Amino acid sequence: MFYIAIDILGTIAFAISGVLVAMEKRLDLFGVVIIAFVTSIGGGTLRDLLIGNTPVVWMRDSTYVITILVSAILAILFVKQLKYFRKSLFLFDTIGLGLFTLVGVEKGLEAGLLPVMCIALGTITASFGGVIRDILCNEIPVIFRKEIYATPCILGALSFFLLEQLPIVDAYAFAGGILVVIGLRLLAVKFDIRLPNIYRK
Repeated sequence: MFYIAIDILGTIAFAISGVLVAMEKRLDLFGVVIIAFVTSIGGGTLRDLLIGNTPVVWMRDSTYVITILVSAILAILFVKQLKYFRKSLFLFDTIGLGLFTLVGVEKGLEAGLLPVMCIALGTITASFGGVIRDILCNEIPVIFRKEIYATPCILGALSFFLLEQLPIVDAYAFAGGILVVIGLRLLAVKFDIRLPNIYRK
């Protein structure tokens, strides 16, 4: 139940993130809902296809579709209230990033993958919904900009495997990995930490 709850929370966070981006781009209602969907399920769909888990999870469990629809409708109705919170888009995107990274890692473990493959799968799960969202909204995906985005996912997933070596409950290692992703992302933006620019003027 703990892992399912994390998956649902990540779905809600990314759905709201998608709605906020779509509304900034002034898309119509259909466009807003579609962006909410692809942001929430894009990474998970790619993950399931890579590990052969088909039909993909949201096609087998209507909970995800209902959760996205409800989240999108509520976000649309209360978008003005959401905008009162400074950088609400960034906040929901960061929360979704942390939650989905560890969901992807867990799915990799269930598939019997090596830790390095689980880390890659967690990063894909967390990042690629945002990639599809940005492409559809005619933006350069944030993962490909100088801003640190995928790196916290990698380090958070790695932290999970390190914490698992300690004599603690698995759920604590899981939560610790999520907090590392969220914490690193927040610190990177607050202190403007970026990857080196390989281009010279």
